[in-house]
Amino acid sequence: MANVVVVGSQWGDEGKGKIVDWLSEQADVVVRFQGGHNAGHTLVVGNTTYKLSLLPSGLVRGARLSVIGNGVVLDPWALVDEIGRIRNQGVEVSPERLRVAENVALILPLHRELDAIRENASAGTKIGTTKRGIGPAYEDKVGRRAIRLMDLAFPDSLDAKIERLLAHHNALRRGLGIDEVDGVRLRAELLEVAPKVLPFMDRVWALLDDERRHGSKILFEGAQGALLDVDHGTYPFVTSSNTVAAQAATGSGLGPGAIGYVLGITKAYTTRVGEGPFPTELHDDTGRRIGERGHEFGTVTGRPRRCGWFDATLVRQTVRTSGINGIALTKLDVLDGFKELKVCTRYRLDGQEIDYFPAGQDAQARVEPVYETLEGWTESTAGARSWVDLPAEAIKYVRRIEELIGCPVALLSTSPERDDTILVQNPFES
Repeated sequence: MANVVVVGSQWGDEGKGKIVDWLSEQADVVVRFQGGHNAGHTLVVGNTTYKLSLLPSGLVRGARLSVIGNGVVLDPWALVDEIGRIRNQGVEVSPERLRVAENVALILPLHRELDAIRENASAGTKIGTTKRGIGPAYEDKVGRRAIRLMDLAFPDSLDAKIERLLAHHNALRRGLGIDEVDGVRLRAELLEVAPKVLPFMDRVWALLDDERRHGSKILFEGAQGALLDVDHGTYPFVTSSNTVAAQAATGSGLGPGAIGYVLGITKAYTTRVGEGPFPTELHDDTGRRIGERGHEFGTVTGRPRRCGWFDATLVRQTVRTSGINGIALTKLDVLDGFKELKVCTRYRLDGQEIDYFPAGQDAQARVEPVYETLEGWTESTAGARSWVDLPAEAIKYVRRIEELIGCPVALLSTSPERDDTILVQNPFES
């Protein structure tokens, strides 16, 4: 049995929630390995909708153990709120079912405030962050001044750590002309939330290694899409962490040998939330039609998503940077009724055709999509559960995508309902 990593192969919002939900039912352990509460999964179980930001989806689906790994930045107040919300929906959330890495870096109120100030003041390089403090928290982690979860267990040494943190932040705040942070008040806030989160703390690296050695099936659950990776994405319009599949190992404390199968969640068209380049974006009625039919609004922010044609060049690149073994193609039914569909197969940059997305910001802004036009279909694909239920043109569309990205379809999703899925290859059984 292969341990499975789920990553978004575009800019996020590819419909990971349904696929992760389906896989969670088969998994013994589900692990979140990067990001913060700036990402979201929407899970529909029966008549109940669950919106998760920090908690692994295994909690809802009944996996034996859910884990928040060290690669995450954790807002302890947001975690407490989300636990309370999910409990109110009837889900058991206990230390026996949820463990949090002791070395996870914390998001503090000062991070949220700084994130919002920067985003609101940005001119020309507005990133489109959720203003939840994720970026500043990662900065402090890399700067070796972060407060980590384990620090809350040792109040006597917390003062020195807060002093080290505020030596940086208060100097920065003076430069921005805003009030300094009161270290005494911050300490009190941390000690107040500590007993609510410390019962979940564990040595996650050891816990997961034991699970792996005992043959448990582990599902690694990514947050944002791979094109938001801080190294491999559309920099600087990216998130603050590595979102590619390799981060599953680093962000959980396991070695790369623990990863068996990488499943890339891929929307049948392309969307993006926030700022940054988007070569196939549609600013016309077609783009609006896709957005309306696909209900394209962010799970966390509620912001409308920008919509465009499928970009095979981008996904082909993600297949390589994340080592994707198979894709789960989602929202095919949104394309029902289009007379013709376009797929970007390569780009034109300064008069020359290229088959990759350049790393430079200036070049990314200048690329023009080169399209291939495919015949659409009038029949409905919604709810299809086998290939014979699909129109011939829809099958041709899927097969052409496989050819262009160099990767097979493992699952095909035809509606938000978890059973409306055509299974080609079960990642856990590969």
